[in-house]
Amino acid sequence: MTEKQPEARLGELGITLPTVGPSAGNYVPYVRSGNLLFISGQVPIGPSGPLAGRVGETVSETDAKAAARLAGLGILAVARQALGSLDRVSRVVKLTGFVNAVPGFAGQPGVINGCSDLMVEVFGERGRHARAAVGAGSLPLNVPVEVDAVLEVRDES
Repeated sequence: MTEKQPEARLGELGITLPTVGPSAGNYVPYVRSGNLLFISGQVPIGPSGPLAGRVGETVSETDAKAAARLAGLGILAVARQALGSLDRVSRVVKLTGFVNAVPGFAGQPGVINGCSDLMVEVFGERGRHARAAVGAGSLPLNVPVEVDAVLEVRDES
């Protein structure tokens, strides 16, 4: 049995991807090198803008996991912008997640699962990836999480 294509899965899951905004600095949202697509760090953007707070202080671990999922939606939106369709992603290669947390917080892997789980929901087995989940003393805009990605892509055919 073949897996459903990612674009079809988005529809089944009722997921609408966010609009990709301009870069906040002297960088681009993605770079393609050969068959790899490198996506710049994405932060959780809610209806009122970037989510803010520190895990273990003003943000619960559960809310941080939901924020990591929002960052994952940003990754998917940038990938679609870069490729025209998520169906061109042949593999999620690696995610690196940063968690803005209080000293001593050790739940980074569980928080970044919010993004990892989304990748598997959308891409199936192609969404299983290598990963790093790292604690940070602070992040831009005081967001609770930031996640970047490396995707393997195939040319249009």
